Amino acid sequence: MGGTKKKSLASMEKTQESSSAGEEEGQQQKGKKTEKKGAPPQKKQLAFLPPKMSDADLVKALTPLRAITISTASRALGVNASIAHSVIKDLEGKEMLRMAGGFSGHQVWAVAKAS
Repeated sequence: MGGTKKKSLASMEKTQESSSAGEEEGQQQKGKKTEKKGAPPQKKQLAFLPPKMSDADLVKALTPLRAITISTASRALGVNASIAHSVIKDLEGKEMLRMAGGFSGHQVWAVAKAS
């Protein structure tokens, strides 16, 4: 069932003529040297740079937020979510933010109280 339709005689002749013409060109090109392809183009490396703010300025920008999540931090800092996540993890490592709650990849942070 299904499958390809049987081609008409005219279309079969056209494909046969084009394939035989392609073979003749291939035989003519055998005598010529083939060009070597250059190295494949290198992938562009995108540099994700954190905002040029000190840690204190970052915490100051995040302090007015009721719940610091990745999406709210990205909006407040004006960066994308991956950079906001790295900034939050960095601040958490420096104990300027603390994990307040969350579940299943949706963590919520709070500003750590100064002692």
